[in-house]
Amino acid sequence: MLRFEKYVRPETPREAYELLQENRLATVIGGMMWLRLADRTASLGIDLSRCGLDKIEETDDAWRIGAMVTLGQLERHERFAASTCGIFTEAVRDIVGTQFRNLATVGGSVYARMGFSDIVCALLALDTEVELEGAGVMPIIPFTERGARNDVLTHVIVRKHRYQAAFASVRNAATDFSALNAAAACWQGSWHVTVGARPKKATLLTGGERIPLRRDFSPAELDAVCELAEGLDYGSDLRGTAAWRRQVAPALIRRAVAAAAAKPRAEKEA
Repeated sequence: MLRFEKYVRPETPREAYELLQENRLATVIGGMMWLRLADRTASLGIDLSRCGLDKIEETDDAWRIGAMVTLGQLERHERFAASTCGIFTEAVRDIVGTQFRNLATVGGSVYARMGFSDIVCALLALDTEVELEGAGVMPIIPFTERGARNDVLTHVIVRKHRYQAAFASVRNAATDFSALNAAAACWQGSWHVTVGARPKKATLLTGGERIPLRRDFSPAELDAVCELAEGLDYGSDLRGTAAWRRQVAPALIRRAVAAAAAKPRAEKEA
């Protein structure tokens, strides 16, 4: 059983952040679906449910998603899905079940940076930033790689582009965690391809500061990306071996890119 010596529900992200600075061993509570329910006692539980972070806001150039927005809320948001070619819906539809997705939060999935995360893999392929009380706004790539110490994640920001995007995964069972996943999104004239569930953290292969893959790539250019995927560091677990993941990754990348390329480009004002 998970116990808290003290439990608080701050009214603002700033108040939550200040409590976290006072007690660095505190546990920030969102949907509580990813917390390890081992027999342990935490000194302080900081519940974000009163901080007003459960809204999906649309601006002229971005989607601002509160950390307490559930996976189910975002999965069913038609305008967000249209704006991002449905990549998020594809990424979460096999996560456990509807009841779970109606409780698990976007912020919990992103902040934990878990290796099996389908959410992080999909968001890495888009033009995504995270907003933290403390550290401010930063691109999701360095956040995924290094994390942010003792900050409170308040929003995930997805910039609008004329995306073509798709997500692909391999699972041992329909509602199991991904044994391997991949996402591909084309925006601003180049492809952004990610591989996750290695079972290490998802990583961006092309786009941004990585090697470029232009929109109208040649077969040889895609072959080079697949070779790069084979060179990633893979691990073994109950869902698959490192050798199996290394062999399957190129095929999964090709599947995600082909699915994205077959979709019409999203309208920025979707």
